Amino acid sequence: MRHLGIIIFLTLCSHTLLAQFNSGRFSGMSGGGGTMTRDTSKHDHEPDTLTIRYRFLGEPTDFTIDSSMNDWYRSYLQVPASYVTLGNSGAAARNIIYTPRMTAGFDAGFHAYDVYRFTHDNARFFYTNRPYTELGYLIGSMQEQLINAQHTQNRTERFNFNFEYRKVSAPGYFKNQNTDHNAVRLTARFNTKNKRYHAFVSFYNNKITGGENGGIVNDSFLSSPDYKRRRIIPVFLGGAGGGSFSYFNNKIPTKTAYKEASIRLLHHYDWGKGDTIHINDTTDYWQYDPFFRVQHTLTYTSSRYEFIDEQTDTAYYTNAYGLVFPEGDTLRSNHYWRTISNDLSLIQFPLRGNQAHFISVGARFDNTIGEFLDTSRNITFQNLSIHGEYRNKTKNQKWDLSAKGELYLAGENAGDYAVSGVLSRYFNPTLGNVSLMFRNVNREPSYVYRYFGTNQGTLVSNDDLGKENITQFQFAANNDRLQYRLAANYFIFNKLNYFAGFKDAQQFSSLFNLLQVVFSKRFSANQHLHWYADIAFQQVHGNSPLQLPTIWTRHRFTYEDVLYKNLNLVMGLEGSYNTDYNADNYSPILGQFFTQNTERISNYPDVHAFVHFRIKSFNAFVRGENLNAFLWDNNLSAPLYPRNNFAFRVGIRWWFVN
Repeated sequence: MRHLGIIIFLTLCSHTLLAQFNSGRFSGMSGGGGTMTRDTSKHDHEPDTLTIRYRFLGEPTDFTIDSSMNDWYRSYLQVPASYVTLGNSGAAARNIIYTPRMTAGFDAGFHAYDVYRFTHDNARFFYTNRPYTELGYLIGSMQEQLINAQHTQNRTERFNFNFEYRKVSAPGYFKNQNTDHNAVRLTARFNTKNKRYHAFVSFYNNKITGGENGGIVNDSFLSSPDYKRRRIIPVFLGGAGGGSFSYFNNKIPTKTAYKEASIRLLHHYDWGKGDTIHINDTTDYWQYDPFFRVQHTLTYTSSRYEFIDEQTDTAYYTNAYGLVFPEGDTLRSNHYWRTISNDLSLIQFPLRGNQAHFISVGARFDNTIGEFLDTSRNITFQNLSIHGEYRNKTKNQKWDLSAKGELYLAGENAGDYAVSGVLSRYFNPTLGNVSLMFRNVNREPSYVYRYFGTNQGTLVSNDDLGKENITQFQFAANNDRLQYRLAANYFIFNKLNYFAGFKDAQQFSSLFNLLQVVFSKRFSANQHLHWYADIAFQQVHGNSPLQLPTIWTRHRFTYEDVLYKNLNLVMGLEGSYNTDYNADNYSPILGQFFTQNTERISNYPDVHAFVHFRIKSFNAFVRGENLNAFLWDNNLSAPLYPRNNFAFRVGIRWWFVN
């Protein structure tokens, strides 16, 4: 009844505000896959203006720096609002809006910390006519600290480099919950003077460390006055001491440690036609339009996934995993993967001057080595795949058609494939943009479902799992004038792989479906009062292992103004809530979330208050988070994994142009 009352209350608020509010400016839902933001960095190519734009590898669209400040998660924290962690900043996290993994080919299977990682897919390659630097720093309760740093500049018209650094450090409110992440990325692009040869280099190094406490021993401790200081609540893992914490030197006795390093070189040579474009009396610009391209991509990736417990509690591991070993022995797992990949592609551009219209075909050869503590399980294998793509984004930006396909012909993942198609049409300011998408992936189970070993015994050994198949249909629409974003997804799952316990890897043999609708809209009473509403609806059809909340919703009520010409102010309240459900539990050794059917998680809304402001290029954030902790016990993210207490956070984001 409590949750029914909350839903009715939110619905009544929505109807009341809908009746009173007129349309205002929209800001996209960070958890819904996309943003619509004001561009303050894009200008014409004039000598006295700042021009910053960037692209992702394989995407012909230019993007600009996001300077909006009303969404803390998107603009600063860089973790979508729909993600839920195990209770602490930097802890293992998953998206409460279900997002299946839809990529073919080899996958090690360790994704609980993906949201904090730098990758090649999200690497940005910049063009800027002036050096640009961005710094961010956050300090919060319980010594939480976060650093973001970025610098990019064009050394010449033909060479640019970009450097990024991110650190997350937080001991948390509960024992043995420390997190310590360090991520570095460097990208660079180069082209010859005649613009026939281009090279792009992307390098990243992620060092992710998360303390594992196995959850609190009993959630009744949250209501006990003897445990108002949350750090003294008993937990399952990490010993009584819980290690030591300092910003640059953490000692975490029980931890997950992921280390990933990768470098990618993509370079291509073009055949086409060039012209000198006369801009003004003193400036000429050389433009080269390719009609044929040969492209080569070389990637080397090294990944080490470890779990270490130096202060073991044998009883916990016996009950949860069936491991029996002497009390106090170190428990360790170590999966070490190395992959070198070569890709050769041929690309044709049918229409001169439009590089967003192309046909591409290619082949890739991968060599992968896997090493484990049990050396008898070490493996080496190869994969050979072919791929093709047709892309046509018209010059008038109204139509965008993309069709991709990839098939693994031979090797460990032979028979894997991924196909997708997207058709998008921009109509006009009134009707906005509408797109249709189809994706189908047939993939070998991630390797963690097939084998996982420790120095105290093997936990997973299963070579009988078949390929899983996932199909997605999507209708999406966004509209600047009516200021909404809508995405409706329909998933079809066949032979889904999942964990049904701490070490129980299973495959669901039956077919089942998932309907998912994600909607975002901004309402404005006037130019100062705004309501940002994000709502997700999910419903599983048929018997399935997926346990999802039917509704997840987030609402932000803000006052926004510009004071004294330069002070941009955003202040207000933010609340998020999801209906009760059997939330996934977490397996510390394997680093996997798993399905459970015994404990239903029922939470009150999470409530935060905030003041964000910007003076020219200086941004500041002041937030009081988890105000609900003053009224109720800590909400739970998973069984026996409570979220933080009330936390006070202060952050800055400052960019410089030299």
